[in-house]
Amino acid sequence: MKIYSRKQIYEADKVTVAKEGIPSINLMERAGGYIYEWVHQRLQGGKVPIKVFCGIGNNGGDGMVLARYLIENNYNVTTYVVNYNDKRVPDFMEAYDRLKGATKNWPVMLTEDSELPVMTSQDIIIDAIFGIGLNRTPQDWLKKLFSAINASQAYTLSIDIPSGMYMDRSPEEGDVMITPRFTLSFQAPKLPFFLPATGPQAGMWDVLDIGLDPEYLATTPTDVELIGKQEIQQMYRPRPEYSHKGMFGHSLIIGGSYGKMGAVVLATKAAMRAGSGLVTGYVPQFGVPILQSAAPEVMAETDNFNGKVFEEIDFQTKANAIGIGPGMGTDAKTVVAFKKFLENQKTPIVIDADAINMLSQNPELLAELPSLSILTPHFEELYGLIGEWKDDFDRIEKTAKFAKKYDIIVVMKGANTITTYDMRLFINDSGNPGLATAGTGDVLTGIITGLLAQAYHPMEATLMGIYFHGTAADIAVNQYGIESLMASDVIQFLGRAFMDLFAKPEQPPQQQ
Repeated sequence: MKIYSRKQIYEADKVTVAKEGIPSINLMERAGGYIYEWVHQRLQGGKVPIKVFCGIGNNGGDGMVLARYLIENNYNVTTYVVNYNDKRVPDFMEAYDRLKGATKNWPVMLTEDSELPVMTSQDIIIDAIFGIGLNRTPQDWLKKLFSAINASQAYTLSIDIPSGMYMDRSPEEGDVMITPRFTLSFQAPKLPFFLPATGPQAGMWDVLDIGLDPEYLATTPTDVELIGKQEIQQMYRPRPEYSHKGMFGHSLIIGGSYGKMGAVVLATKAAMRAGSGLVTGYVPQFGVPILQSAAPEVMAETDNFNGKVFEEIDFQTKANAIGIGPGMGTDAKTVVAFKKFLENQKTPIVIDADAINMLSQNPELLAELPSLSILTPHFEELYGLIGEWKDDFDRIEKTAKFAKKYDIIVVMKGANTITTYDMRLFINDSGNPGLATAGTGDVLTGIITGLLAQAYHPMEATLMGIYFHGTAADIAVNQYGIESLMASDVIQFLGRAFMDLFAKPEQPPQQQ
């Protein structure tokens, strides 16, 4: 699913109006009508108090249309105009006049000098104050209004985006935004819904198709895309009936050190579960019996030294894909071996954990990375690569530029894992907080390596790997719960994640 910028959404409005040959107020009427249908389908009438707060721009106009439809259908509605300046858009004024023509209860004007309305937990509040147009800090009296709405504990629905939330920057100290129970986003979700500082503030969300021009939406490229089941289905390649293991690649996982052999065990098992025809673990000598006992399907290769860490990386395995870093350590001898390894690499590799830390400690090695190599840092490891960032948007921009500079793929692990390549962002929509536990990153490395070995393009292997990793965790929590999820559980349910890709949704039982 494409995620559009503010500019693109505004342009979609203009294109829709021009191609349909309609006045722009008709588009506002359409949007407000669709919102009403969404609300009415859930409420089915009733006398619960509904308070609609409308700004004086297009978002406020949508709220005015919604309020009129609610009033015309006998809902108990009070409408407020949040009058934060003198610049009212024409369509808002038209919607305002139409509302006044439909009821004797005209909208209540709120200004800086007004008393705040009484709001209780028994109310439903509709937030149509700013929408996506906010580009400056709201006035203090608006912050008080936002705080009062939040404190009321009323069920709050934000239209398009919560008021006080910016489209292109994180909140600063002292900022206040409305924190709705639900956000109804026009046409597509918004990027802030997926970022740590703003995502939780949007609550649950849904996308409402308001009939913007489908040709414009389909043909307009975006810098951000949400990756879900539909996108992964298009990447997936079914296996032919007459197959053998040699057709599905050989994965090599390089990792392990004394006390950290579990990481490479997890990664090799995950590569096998991801469908790699063959998997070899390249480990220090002492780790061979550990690996072969824990993962009998996996072959083992080792260096020529009998130490607790890697002193060389000199393998004979003819691998189609390599993952390096899990449990590897950053001993000085290992760093030397890692440098020599990179000097001889020509094909993309998956780099995680201690291999990322060695890159951070030796940034000159970044120039040795093959094009389309895949780095999978968590926040602390990412900090080692790109340095400090001031907010989520700055983090994303710096990481995208870093990936562009070295022609690599960078996976920013976390809730709604974001992948960047060539200045584009790909947001994963699977996964849950249960993945915030030791070893799940090693599992992800193995899955991506296993897919890469099967000749998927590095971007496909990355996006598919992240999606299956998250989906396996989503399935596993139904059995283990979020708190009890372990990395090995993700591997256990990886097969179910593949099966889920084309599973038909369950049909509700028919009534007799």
